[in-house]
Amino acid sequence: MDRRRTLLVDAFTDTPLAGNAAGVVPDGDGLTAAQMQAIAAELAVSETAFILESDRADRRVRYFTPTMEVDLCGHATIASHAHLFTDGAIGDGTHTLETPVGVIDIDVTGDGVVWMTQDTPRVETVDVDVDRVATALDLPTGAISQVELPAAIASTGMTFLVVPVTFLEPLGAADPDPDAVAALAEAYDAAGVYAFTFDTVAADSTLHGRCFVPGLGIPEDPVTGTASGAVAAYLRTVDAFDSLPEQLQFEQGHFMDRPGHVLVRAHDTIQVGGRATTSLDGDLRGPPDADDEILTPEG
Repeated sequence: MDRRRTLLVDAFTDTPLAGNAAGVVPDGDGLTAAQMQAIAAELAVSETAFILESDRADRRVRYFTPTMEVDLCGHATIASHAHLFTDGAIGDGTHTLETPVGVIDIDVTGDGVVWMTQDTPRVETVDVDVDRVATALDLPTGAISQVELPAAIASTGMTFLVVPVTFLEPLGAADPDPDAVAALAEAYDAAGVYAFTFDTVAADSTLHGRCFVPGLGIPEDPVTGTASGAVAAYLRTVDAFDSLPEQLQFEQGHFMDRPGHVLVRAHDTIQVGGRATTSLDGDLRGPPDADDEILTPEG
């Protein structure tokens, strides 16, 4: 039986069972794509990162949701490197990571904060059908139309439709229609929709966000690293601040009882950072390469 060490690591938090849980398989070499997909489905978190050897970088990663492989995942990148650091497999400093979108830099500080350099930003403001967006997100039309900032398509490796909202109350009360959100995202060739407001829970937070990615099997993501990078690039592009702060803090997940905080730098490059903590560490065993067999977790 093929056994692999498998972890659940909560990213963008230092509190177990908060933030965004990622599966981490620190030794993914030799696993087939079908096995990786089966493991990700068994773990049933939004993404699982499989760490592999690389001839282009310090290591390589593949990301799987419970239903498909994806090109990039911020929280699983933060989670996997936080685990490797805590486990003693890597030290602080800069590490290179080969991803499906290219080689990126990962910086780990001595106190365990992991910073992920994002891909080159792409931001394009768009005129949206406010009624359609409001209906899909279950928001009052005025919660979108009364915001001076425009909606936009933004990407730093994964594309999101970014929608600014007036206040926390309507954003928190929203109960989006997954099919309508998936169709809306598809219309803009985006992975999902990120709605945000500058009205926050914590006084030191820059904004509060909610991220919906039903097209990838994730009705709502608790705390989203790649989307945070895209939104930071958006804020920089639309001149949302008179003077862009040295570091931003995005809060997310409170309305899913998984609060987390993403640190973001948006100057010469876009960097997303945060802490992570392990909530589950064990072995997963299953037949070496049987797509239709059940994988059994072992504590």
